[in-house]
Amino acid sequence: MSENVNNALIEAINDEYKSRATYRAVINKFGEIRPFINIVAAEGRHIDALLPLFAKYNITIPIDDWDSRIKTPATILEACQLGVEDEIENAQMYDRLLELTVDYPDIQAVLKQLQRASKENHLPAFQRCVERGGRGQQNRRGQCCK
Repeated sequence: MSENVNNALIEAINDEYKSRATYRAVINKFGEIRPFINIVAAEGRHIDALLPLFAKYNITIPIDDWDSRIKTPATILEACQLGVEDEIENAQMYDRLLELTVDYPDIQAVLKQLQRASKENHLPAFQRCVERGGRGQQNRRGQCCK
């Protein structure tokens, strides 16, 4: 296992940790609003998808201390704008990590799946949130956000 592959998996899981912590912070501040309630759950699934690779390649799983490192956005609109930026950066990060892991088809498959979710699901959801000005998003019970 090359150091590049080791570092790629660590960077990927830390990015997923960071996103999950950010979206949790938004939910804690503003309540169960979309798209955050949907995407925070997806970030957990992304982390779960990476964990078997850490086990297979005997890489120590980094501690998730991101909840203490996140600055919560001041408004829902700001949170949505941050989501757009984060998802664009996330997709670019996966382009770079895919280049580092070309000899590992199992790692490539997971990274491509995570990148696809970011580009095709998360990014458009945050873009819609920005287009609405951070307003009108309802939680699962049909109640509007703050």
